[in-house]
Amino acid sequence: MSRSEKRREAREAESGSSNTLFYVLGAVAVIGIGVVAYNAGSSAFSSAVTAPIELDLSSDEELVTLAQGVSMGDPSAPVTILEFGDYQCPGCAAFALQAKPPIKQQFVDTGEAEFVFYDFPLISIHPNAFLAARAARCAGDQDGFWEYHDLLFRNQVRWATANMPSSAFEDYAAQTGLDEGEFASCLNSDRFADVVTANMELGNRMSVGSTPTVLINAGGQTRSLNSFDAQSIRDAIDDMTGGGS
Repeated sequence: MSRSEKRREAREAESGSSNTLFYVLGAVAVIGIGVVAYNAGSSAFSSAVTAPIELDLSSDEELVTLAQGVSMGDPSAPVTILEFGDYQCPGCAAFALQAKPPIKQQFVDTGEAEFVFYDFPLISIHPNAFLAARAARCAGDQDGFWEYHDLLFRNQVRWATANMPSSAFEDYAAQTGLDEGEFASCLNSDRFADVVTANMELGNRMSVGSTPTVLINAGGQTRSLNSFDAQSIRDAIDDMTGGGS
């Protein structure tokens, strides 16, 4: 399959996850959207945008369209598992590297669920998380999102407290076989800053307050989980759909 075909499939998958988010937003109290502003501060990494930017959005639909998650699995699956995560969060690393593989095997690979990741960098305590989120999105431009996503978490202790994490992020691009020049050009720009910022705003409007936050959408219901292991997800799905009765 060509790279353009893969990207077309990714866009189609994003459309499916957007439909889920419209449903979820309908289940929570959503205030009107205007200018979404964050204190961007200054960038210490050349021209790379390292903090949220100002967004001018006029509707919930515009927010959901911009705040695309990254999905794996069948977008028409009856269950959607949503994660809001932060690459600098140790709990998110544990979820990605320990809990998610069996979740993928049991639910995503079998076609029962689609898994969608949304960025929610906790910038007040994790100053490198926003740039890490952009780096993963840049890898996704070359169809390398999930491999890069896992590599960020596996190497979290290396870059999390670095003053200049860009060099580490570029090293990971080389390790995952990406075009290094294309990746560096993406990273050292404002590309995906709007998408990551929109992810954050979407999480705020859905009352996400910590990471990882995992939501299950199934059987016409949406539920936030306190435990993220595969058995807890199985129990939640069965309870929401009547599958365990």
